[in-house]
Amino acid sequence: MLKQSQKSICHLSLGCNNLERMIAFYTPVLATLDIHIAAEHTGAIAYGKGYPTFWIQKPFDGQAATVGNGSHIGFMATSKAQVENFYHEALTCGGRCNGAPGPRKDYGEAYFGCFIIDPEGHRIEASFWDFELAEALKTKG
Repeated sequence: MLKQSQKSICHLSLGCNNLERMIAFYTPVLATLDIHIAAEHTGAIAYGKGYPTFWIQKPFDGQAATVGNGSHIGFMATSKAQVENFYHEALTCGGRCNGAPGPRKDYGEAYFGCFIIDPEGHRIEASFWDFELAEALKTKG
């Protein structure tokens, strides 16, 4: 188990304009990675594994939420099957494909992931890193 001092990010928040639509998208999509609702507040909902790490919320300043150009959020999968499930559930729930599940040679042989654009335009990713393969490749070469 990670200690508090081993974590580098506490949580991340995305602004949204239609909270209900985003909850309808993220609840089943993140469930494919065993990530569930961890907290709820007026105008905000958080997902996580035991504590809130990923928030969807209406901006506190009351202005419209906008998408960050050049930013994306990567969620950790524990298998290639989870990446596949995440991808298919995201498409079913209104996401758009931004890269089908598969390896990406530029990311290393141990990487397997997919890319989605959520209903409000945020870029998200699910990826599996095969630590055993990475270790084998290290000792091999």
